[in-house]
Amino acid sequence: MKPSVGWIGTGVMGESMARHLLSEGYPMGIYTRTPAKAEPLLKDGAEWFENPRALARHHDVIISIVGYPHDVEEIYRGESGVLSCPAEERQCQIAIDMTTSRPSLAASLYQEGSQQGLSFLDAPVSGGDVGAKNGSLSIMVGGAEETFHKVAPIFEVLGGQIKFQGAAGSGQHTKMVNQTIIASTMIGMCEGLIYANRSGLNPEVVLESVSGGAAGSWSLTNLAPRILRGDMDPGFFVEHFVKDMEIALQECERMGIQLQGLTLAKELYEAVIQSGGGKLGTQALFDAVDSMSRRDSVE
Repeated sequence: MKPSVGWIGTGVMGESMARHLLSEGYPMGIYTRTPAKAEPLLKDGAEWFENPRALARHHDVIISIVGYPHDVEEIYRGESGVLSCPAEERQCQIAIDMTTSRPSLAASLYQEGSQQGLSFLDAPVSGGDVGAKNGSLSIMVGGAEETFHKVAPIFEVLGGQIKFQGAAGSGQHTKMVNQTIIASTMIGMCEGLIYANRSGLNPEVVLESVSGGAAGSWSLTNLAPRILRGDMDPGFFVEHFVKDMEIALQECERMGIQLQGLTLAKELYEAVIQSGGGKLGTQALFDAVDSMSRRDSVE
């Protein structure tokens, strides 16, 4: 019999991920701060629970994917959080946080969970709304390797690239690598499209050429076509990406390194937020880069 799953978070990615598990026959309970967002999953057979503590009391595995580190803290350490449920009353023995969050928070939750008989994994993902819908996410896992193997069948439903990275917090550190690479890649992609437009090329044909060469990337394949269509709907929110870059830069400071590309990308994305684009998709960077590229001569 498949383990029951208590799912927390039904945003742009969370709903699709939860639906994959439901369709594979995993019994599921749902908690979200906005109950209306859970309605589609409830209609498909999930059951509503009033808080994370109630989920922990009645499910084998808790999985969370929310917005910010403070949301993660509330889910696990809050008054009605998972860890507030006494061990003798708690059915849950494994918790998996798939939010992109602080490595130090993941490590501390692992320690607290261990003291209460709860094994905690940090397992952030990459692949955006497309990867969530297709069940092809890249999943980066930190924690106890024994626990990772126990829940591997769950990960296999959600992702196509699943790697155990090491001790608690290692999944989050790996996600910071991922976000650092994407940050600079997004600048290059936007500048390349601007160049194509200004030089009179057909951007669609250009994309066909460069996507299959050394410049190819996930962002180029999935986000550049959205830019050309003027589609700025979120597969991943700008404000969440800025949060990720802030975490990465805090880790850089702690480790004594400076990453100039990451710093620049954060500044550009903050300009998007200041112009009201925090809830847009990360491809909205194009407008900010395009505006900066227009250098009208002043006599």
